[in-house]
Amino acid sequence: MTRNRMEAFSDGVIAIILTIMVLELRVPHGTDLASLGPLLPKFASYVMSFAMLGIYWNNHHHLLHAIKHVDGRVLWANLHLLFWLSLVPFVTAWSGDTHFAALPVAAWGAVQFMAGVGYFLLVRALLALHGKDSILAAAIGRDFKGIVSLILYFIAMGLAWVNPMIAVTIYVLVGVMWLVPDTRIERRIER
Repeated sequence: MTRNRMEAFSDGVIAIILTIMVLELRVPHGTDLASLGPLLPKFASYVMSFAMLGIYWNNHHHLLHAIKHVDGRVLWANLHLLFWLSLVPFVTAWSGDTHFAALPVAAWGAVQFMAGVGYFLLVRALLALHGKDSILAAAIGRDFKGIVSLILYFIAMGLAWVNPMIAVTIYVLVGVMWLVPDTRIERRIER
């Protein structure tokens, strides 16, 4: 089975998730700048989640261009990833509505952690299908960024109970780590 159908489906699901998130933003009732103040936490959580979903979409795109085909295990791993990404609008809205309270921020981290696990499992399923001598295997290597991301998300979930803003800062740092698409894949494909 070719990767095109899985890629098109994933693109559609991520587009819907992004649309749902923006629909959670409500228009202020006032006409002055002060009326925007109460919306800032919600808008901040929206921006962070939009960036995170964009990072997943971009890296997912690069990942799929390093492969030739998919199988049932890959399809299920991809659905697992998409399931966790589909929860992003919920935890985004909850975190913003509660002005980044501990439980919503920890839940936001749990969803990001599980999405990271989903991406990790997708990569492992693709590596199992394409073999250790594939372009993907050479590009991924030991997957240092993937493993470090999971560790940081796990730590941040615990820190959300101490200080939610420390956890949010860690979530942002993980996002920054992934902001540039994985150039290892592009370099291997070009060769």
